[in-house]
Amino acid sequence: MKWETVIGLETHAQLSTTSKMFSGAATAFGAAPNRQACAVDIALPGVLPVANREAVEKAVRFGLAVGATINRRSIFARKNYFYPDLPKGYQISQYEEPICRGGEVRLLLKNGAERRVRLTRIHMEEDAGKLIHGEELGDPRHSYVDFNRAGVPLLEIVTEPDLKSPEEAEAFLRKLRTLVRYLGICDGNMQEGSLRCDANISLRPAGSEKLGAKVEIKNINSFRNLRRALEYEEVRQRGALDAGRAIEQETRLWNDAQGATLAMRSKEYAHDYRYFPDPDLVPLAVGREWLEKVRAQLPELPDAKRERFQRAYGLPAYDAEVLTEERALADYYEEAVSAAGKGRAKQVSNWVMGEVLRLLNERKLGIEACPVTPGRLAQLIGLIEDGTISGTIAKTVFEKTAQSGMDPAAIVDAEGLRQITDTGALDAAIAKVLAAHPKEAEAYKGGRKQLLGFFTGQVMKATQGKANPQALQAALKEKLGG
Repeated sequence: MKWETVIGLETHAQLSTTSKMFSGAATAFGAAPNRQACAVDIALPGVLPVANREAVEKAVRFGLAVGATINRRSIFARKNYFYPDLPKGYQISQYEEPICRGGEVRLLLKNGAERRVRLTRIHMEEDAGKLIHGEELGDPRHSYVDFNRAGVPLLEIVTEPDLKSPEEAEAFLRKLRTLVRYLGICDGNMQEGSLRCDANISLRPAGSEKLGAKVEIKNINSFRNLRRALEYEEVRQRGALDAGRAIEQETRLWNDAQGATLAMRSKEYAHDYRYFPDPDLVPLAVGREWLEKVRAQLPELPDAKRERFQRAYGLPAYDAEVLTEERALADYYEEAVSAAGKGRAKQVSNWVMGEVLRLLNERKLGIEACPVTPGRLAQLIGLIEDGTISGTIAKTVFEKTAQSGMDPAAIVDAEGLRQITDTGALDAAIAKVLAAHPKEAEAYKGGRKQLLGFFTGQVMKATQGKANPQALQAALKEKLGG
């Protein structure tokens, strides 16, 4: 039987607030264990939680950005089950009345198709602490707990089962990361746990409307792991169904070392958590004035920016998608275009997507720390366009600019890298090459016109890449007889 994959994601984004969801304790990453946990976080008797206004505003900000309905009244609930790293024995979350409902995220897939992924709900909750098992510390008999993360505000974003493949799931998570970073509500650092997701996957007969038994894969913290875990589950579930075995609804963990998902526990249902309104927290009200103020402060969002880049700069959809993936990268590109001139927008795009991103990847830098400023990149492109240097030499100048911080024009002058356009100098170089390769010259004249590329390369080598390509080819054709 042909099977169809159905995937839904539950993504947890740590909101970038200075204090926790229900206490004044700090949220900074990397503090010594248990140095950022106050009486509320560790549930000492008599403490009372107070909702963090900044966290609520960031949740509203996200809801508006994805076109969700912002509930003017929402309720915090207690989600009851044992967390060894959340001392109160329950998690404060939202259930029946979340802060936002609905909305959608638009994806541009690699094949150029656009997909719209519907969101079910967006709600706020607190994070749990972190367990550190003794094997990591050379003490396999014990586990340790760090409460620094306990109480950090989370935004949980739950999709409808609209994703059809591991590739689409990865594209969705990437787009979500882009969106929360644009909005300034989460730093998106997956290696620090700021953005992570649980994936629900099931298979059903192709064309069927009925969902199959779903398996949840918990706490995935990288794009690569998300894709690999879902690909593994597809194969595992398809094999079981083809063999006539039923899929059990369960929770599994991804083991990266083994390249497999492993059974963790049977999957809970909502009623297992015994949700009820938290008696220590009053209902949350979002006033119209506050809502409109947040709406007015929204930045230009990725989809709108991508469409503007295509319209204003004449960029292909792929270029525009890459350049708007990070807000800072989009700003860098626009600043370079402003300096280079709008007519060179595509050339700027090619350089940013090529040499600039390569340099950043090699040095493990963000675009904010790029050693080649937008102005210097624009100057470099100008030197190519006016014929001062060739594209080949430009890559050398780019590297030297990155290393020295000097202007490209100064490097070209200091190192004598200007293109040779002087007819006499070109003729002399061509004469030497033709004299060294008489057989090839005769073969060219006899009809092997493809040898023009060979002679071009030889002259370029002799002139250390400084010969102007157009002038060189014209001169070669003349010397070789047309």
